[in-house]
Amino acid sequence: MSTSTVSSSSDTRKNAVIRLAGYSQDGIQSVGAFLAQLAGSTAQEVMTYMTIPSTISGGPSIFQVHLGSGKVLHPGDEADTLVAFYQDSYDNHLASLRDGGICFYDSDKVEEIKEERGIIHIGVPITTATIEAIGGSAKDRGKNIFVLGMLCAVYQLDRDTISAIIAKKFGGKSEDILRNAMLAFDAGYMWPVHDINHMPMAPGENAGENRISTDGNTMLALGLIAGGCRYGAGYPITPWTTIMEQLRSELPQYGGMFIQCEDELAAVSLAIGAAYSGHLAITGSSGPGLALKAEAMGYASMAELPLIVVNIQRGGPSTGMPTSVEQSDLMQAIYGSHGDAPRVVLAPRNVEDCFYTAFEACRIAREYSTPVVILSDQAIATRIEAFSEPDLDKYWVEPELDIEERGADFKPYPIDQITRHSPPGSRSAEGKYPVVTGLEHDEWGHPSGNPENHAAMTAKRRNKLVKLAESLPEPDFYGDKAGDILFVGWGSTYGPIHEATDMLREAGHKVGSLHIRHIHPLRTDLGNIFKNYTHVVVPEMNDSGVYGMGQLAALLRAVTCDSRIRSINKTMGITFRVSELIDEAHQLLAE
Repeated sequence: MSTSTVSSSSDTRKNAVIRLAGYSQDGIQSVGAFLAQLAGSTAQEVMTYMTIPSTISGGPSIFQVHLGSGKVLHPGDEADTLVAFYQDSYDNHLASLRDGGICFYDSDKVEEIKEERGIIHIGVPITTATIEAIGGSAKDRGKNIFVLGMLCAVYQLDRDTISAIIAKKFGGKSEDILRNAMLAFDAGYMWPVHDINHMPMAPGENAGENRISTDGNTMLALGLIAGGCRYGAGYPITPWTTIMEQLRSELPQYGGMFIQCEDELAAVSLAIGAAYSGHLAITGSSGPGLALKAEAMGYASMAELPLIVVNIQRGGPSTGMPTSVEQSDLMQAIYGSHGDAPRVVLAPRNVEDCFYTAFEACRIAREYSTPVVILSDQAIATRIEAFSEPDLDKYWVEPELDIEERGADFKPYPIDQITRHSPPGSRSAEGKYPVVTGLEHDEWGHPSGNPENHAAMTAKRRNKLVKLAESLPEPDFYGDKAGDILFVGWGSTYGPIHEATDMLREAGHKVGSLHIRHIHPLRTDLGNIFKNYTHVVVPEMNDSGVYGMGQLAALLRAVTCDSRIRSINKTMGITFRVSELIDEAHQLLAE
């Protein structure tokens, strides 16, 4: 369809969802990242979503970007614009485009067009135009940057800012690479698609803020550093690895170190060694790696060591779907150990919250001398959001190793108090040095098989989590305080639940949403909140199981004895769409 047949408009739009569909080797993730960085630099909101193949050779991939001048809570149910690089990209993703949306397709690769739902089709010879702009020797490399320039023109995004982002990205490479990138960008920007009925983006509503745009794994790593974590060890596994790589490069700048180990057992054991030495330590993995760390995590619970364990959940079990999302490790995080081995479990709700969750995990691990599991997921780990930069004057801990002399009455494991270890090198007033051990022990840490002592120590390890539960802040609540439906969510379900709550309330229903960040222990008053609603619904990305309940729903039922709690489960390896939650709510209301 020629661009001349499409009317123009000078109006602006508050939101735009752009989906790029091609192969992973086409660099479409880079285009999405550039757009996300642009949003962070221009006071706009952004949230991204991507799928990448788990095979080394690559394969079909998408990157979706939701830009908004106001709050953006989810990557978007439907795309306003689709860019299809190949015929199969077009065939598989045209359904994701809204009625009347715009599809740009590479006319060199896409031949069969489906005229349906009022979709505007615009063929652009992306491959040949890129080759002509850069030169034949470049083949079709750079067509992603060509598309970036085209989208920049269509949505009238800030050309100077995005050019600076490109220059920063390629500036450290050879001059030819940067020049070719800018040639491709300018060619896409000047391609004659400016007259389509595609409104420019409205200015962002966050002017004056110090804003950044990045992904969840980056913010987890930065939160751990800000929280005072200086030592750690890990082993590579998708999608945890980028945290490990960032800590390995950053911690030496703060007097610490991060070791890449030969396997998961060595990694958790090294981290435990650092915790034993008086430091706050970190290890991490995904679900399969957490399973391998389970025995050593039991040691950390018994020895009561301050240890952070990050689990970036992915599709499972076994190798499963390593580049897809699930929330199926919740019970593993809480109970995945032999014996009674209590540990704290926290779950960030979005990319920004990864920083504050990591910071809080560091505080809890130190204050309660206990392992803390941070339970993120692949969606949060890899997507990009824009938000206000954390105030490091407020959120910064400079750790100090406490090796002061311990008095004659010092006990590392007092029955009626929180454990306080004596790091190696600390002097003892009477020369009787405490012991740290995985064996059951008395108040001095000396091994003990006494039945009464074991019962008392088991209660001691449990009761500090009870004490923590009593101090937890109120959960994140939104919407009506009583009414028809209460959504209860955790992790990356936050955005779709929040948006569904808004839309259902606009339709006249009494709906609230409660987001749980402190997964274990839970606040003790949740049952008092639940009783104010006809239905309590828990959307989560795991299976309903033998008993018809997702993992958080089953836990909440056990804690509150509330039979009205029910699940909305999804195990497709992709996040919830807002429309899915609204449809489920309407079914409940009809009942």
